[in-house]
Amino acid sequence: MKVILKADIKGVGKKDEIINASDGYARNFLFPKNLAVEANSENMSKLKAKQDSLKFQKNQEKEEAIRISDKLKRISLRIKVKAGENGKIFGGVSTKEISKELELQHGINIDKKKIDLKETIKTLGVHNVEIKLFEGVIGILKVDVVSE
Repeated sequence: MKVILKADIKGVGKKDEIINASDGYARNFLFPKNLAVEANSENMSKLKAKQDSLKFQKNQEKEEAIRISDKLKRISLRIKVKAGENGKIFGGVSTKEISKELELQHGINIDKKKIDLKETIKTLGVHNVEIKLFEGVIGILKVDVVSE
């Protein structure tokens, strides 16, 4: 019997996957626990509509990420920090500070976890920072660290 899974089941399949299950397993376990529905034409059309909706939503998110990436290329983020005479910063500039300053100065809200910084910035000057906006979409932001 073909069934559409409503949840991830270890060793069986993932949510929204169509699988072949034995009649007894489907009727006695999957259906009573609401883990699956029969793969009839009505349920198949619902699944297709759901998948199309998710695909459309992903495309919208990707377009938004590309738009933000283009915006980031034209931005130079200036961050003021306390520094010593030799250009060394007291502390460092972290992803949290970059995210906060980006929202304050340019109104772009990016989660600090998406900012790919190998280690905190500890020197003055211009640094290129990668921001992972979406799968396959990476924006480059110029961060200008200046002394107060």
